[in-house]
Amino acid sequence: MPTIYYRRHNLAGHTYYLGATAQGLCFVGSWAQTLAELQSFYPLAELRPATTQTEAAATELAQYLNGQRREFTIPIAWPQATPLQQAVWQALLKVPYGQTVDYSTLAQQAGYPKAIRAVASAVGKNPLLIVAPCHRVLRKDGQLGGYRGGVIMKQTLLALEQK
Repeated sequence: MPTIYYRRHNLAGHTYYLGATAQGLCFVGSWAQTLAELQSFYPLAELRPATTQTEAAATELAQYLNGQRREFTIPIAWPQATPLQQAVWQALLKVPYGQTVDYSTLAQQAGYPKAIRAVASAVGKNPLLIVAPCHRVLRKDGQLGGYRGGVIMKQTLLALEQK
């Protein structure tokens, strides 16, 4: 059972729960959500309040949200996942700041060109909002599509990257 250190951070006018293991950041929550969101991703984890474990991530996220950072350098600790999920999450990390892709393109980039629905599902299971930029994935028709953080959060992040 992994130990996850968590803390609620106020960043750029919104609250986010961040979670980290000894290996790195493992969770970025949606705006104004409770600790239950983290628990839903890691139901078997032992949760402990963070002291310093989430500070580097909070600093980098604040810089991003203030328009001062385009890439994250913090260590990431991905959860156990299927090979498809792992490939999709790695492909998300390669979508450049200020650009978008559709699910079909992401499926190709992840090496699963015929598994578009499974790729979309993996995007929805991304535990690292913003850091693994699933907000940059749009539907094929250019519409926003779903987002764990909600459509307004997705629109806000995309608008930030267009400034």
